[in-house]
Amino acid sequence: MQTKAVLSQADVTHVLDAAQKEADSNGWAVTIAVADDGGHLLALRRLDGAAPFSADVATQKARSAAVGRKETQVFEEMINGGRTAFVSAPLQGLLSGGVPIIVDGQVVGSVGISGVKPDQDVQVAKVGVGAIA
Repeated sequence: MQTKAVLSQADVTHVLDAAQKEADSNGWAVTIAVADDGGHLLALRRLDGAAPFSADVATQKARSAAVGRKETQVFEEMINGGRTAFVSAPLQGLLSGGVPIIVDGQVVGSVGISGVKPDQDVQVAKVGVGAIA
C-alpha cells in the first residue's frame, strides 16, 4: 500500500498566514483559499476590502489546481492559445492564481488567490505554497 503526505490544519494556517503577509505587504485585497488534494476546501480567508465574488473564484482556482495537478495558469494559457474547447471542461477557475502544493512529487493540496491582477494572484499563491512545500 502507498502512503502520502496530507495537509494538517497547522500547514493550512502557515499557508494562509504567508499568503496574507505577501498580500498585505503589497496592499492587495485578496481572498485566499486552501484545498486538499481532491479540491475540497480546507480554509478560506477573505481579506478586508476583497470583493465578495473573489471568495468563489479563489475556491474554484484552488479546486482546479488540485484536481488538475498543475497551476491554473497552464489552463488559461491553453485556452488563450486557441484550445477554446477546453472551456467546456468540467472545471471552473481556469484563470491564473491556482497553484498546487507538491510534497515528495505528490499533490497534497492547493492554494487559490483572487482579487488582483493575474500575475499578482500567482505571486501571492506561490508565497503561500512556499510556506510548507
